[in-house]
Amino acid sequence: MVIAATPEQCWAVVTDFAHYPAWAGDLKSVVVHERDDRGRGLEVTFRAAAFGRSTSYTLRYDYAEAPRVLSWVSTAGDITSRIDGTYVFEEQAGTTLVTYHLAVDLRLPVPSFIKRRAEGRIIHTALRDLKARVEGA
Repeated sequence: MVIAATPEQCWAVVTDFAHYPAWAGDLKSVVVHERDDRGRGLEVTFRAAAFGRSTSYTLRYDYAEAPRVLSWVSTAGDITSRIDGTYVFEEQAGTTLVTYHLAVDLRLPVPSFIKRRAEGRIIHTALRDLKARVEGA
């Protein structure tokens, strides 16, 4: 997804976890449990609407490649056993190309085509909502 903003502007939005419920459609609440020495969220729990119900999961963030890459791995989840992902921000002539990688595994068996469709929907929605937030739409 190309966003009409700098990578720094995109980074500021995706690392401002407390404000996710204001722009990320399916998120209902966010709690930052642990921060690093720079105040960035390390361990964050999200409550979201998913599969017709409410679900909670906790992610651990990695800032090793900040501000070009933001990665996370799941540490807990009620219906998910894995939600690992990465945002990559690449500057392109005054805009930012944002690439979002995501791997999701559920605790219940789900056919692979349904899993792929759900991952695609999550990625599309996340990028669309991020673009709208960053560009102020």
